[in-house]
Amino acid sequence: MHRVVVVAFPGVQSLDVAGPAEVFAGANSVMNATGADRAAGYHVTIASLDGGVVTTESAVRLDTESFASILEPIDTLVVAGGFAVWRHRSDPRFVAALDDLIARSTRLVTVCTGATLAAVTGALDGHRVTTHWARANRLAEAHPAVTVDADPIFIRSDLPGRHDVWSSAGVTAGIDLCLAIVEHDHSTEIAQEVGRWLVMYLRRPGGQSQFASPTWIRQAPVGPIQQAQESVIDDPGGDHRVAALAARVAMSERHFVRRFTDEVGLSPAKFVSRIRIDAARHELERSDDTVASIAARCGFGTAETLRRSLHRHLGVSPEAYRQRFSHAADSRTLIQHPPHTESSSA
Repeated sequence: MHRVVVVAFPGVQSLDVAGPAEVFAGANSVMNATGADRAAGYHVTIASLDGGVVTTESAVRLDTESFASILEPIDTLVVAGGFAVWRHRSDPRFVAALDDLIARSTRLVTVCTGATLAAVTGALDGHRVTTHWARANRLAEAHPAVTVDADPIFIRSDLPGRHDVWSSAGVTAGIDLCLAIVEHDHSTEIAQEVGRWLVMYLRRPGGQSQFASPTWIRQAPVGPIQQAQESVIDDPGGDHRVAALAARVAMSERHFVRRFTDEVGLSPAKFVSRIRIDAARHELERSDDTVASIAARCGFGTAETLRRSLHRHLGVSPEAYRQRFSHAADSRTLIQHPPHTESSSA
């Protein structure tokens, strides 16, 4: 079996550990249910420096094996993150033991601030990696030999003669990354099935920005600017030029732009673009309408304008996005009942 070791430590973020472990266990369940070769599945071990019970930053307690007990070669080493990473990277014994695990691994995966731990061993030097957007600058400053890109939700950096490095942004992005690993190791169908039973809203491409969702857009306080925001969200395809928005809330254009930018953190044009992108994504996932129809309905005017905007924002074309994330495609299930997830920890 493919041996996966997930690195934990006191103060680890519990989801950074549990998310990847559940994805790999779910892949085993799907393969078992569909008659796939069990030997192609994943054997998951959660390990810490000295083994035993490790308490996470949220007080969840994890039963772990010790680093020293991991004797076999490691196919995939997953280094989890958490607020405590800076303390552990200052522990020479922890760093030396982690360096040994990395040296015996074929594929290195970092989740969230786990990149901070891997970086101190030198394993990420020369690689392009991502991490949680709020910790990216600190990682880049501490490790100038590492190219830190704070935008994507996950990145694969495969340099000749080096580790195959996969890194993800914060917490739940580790699930997206591990689903991509399952797809790489096995098939799109298996990865989609695992994502469906984990009730993932959608399985996101690695190139998608950490800031792609409108949940990242600040809502203005109650008042005219919030009213303008809501008018855009309610009708993405409407006339949302600055003059129209300002008139809608009875403000001068200059005053409106200044207030909007101060309260939302984006210019009106950038806000409208974000909302239209999200509306187009929603339509591509749920509708069989043509790209041209969706473009017109979401305010892009032409299919080509939508194509350029989506590629600039998410790194994919409308056609590729629909092919990968269409809910119609997801309706073709591999199994007709939730897979029974058995523990795969050693």
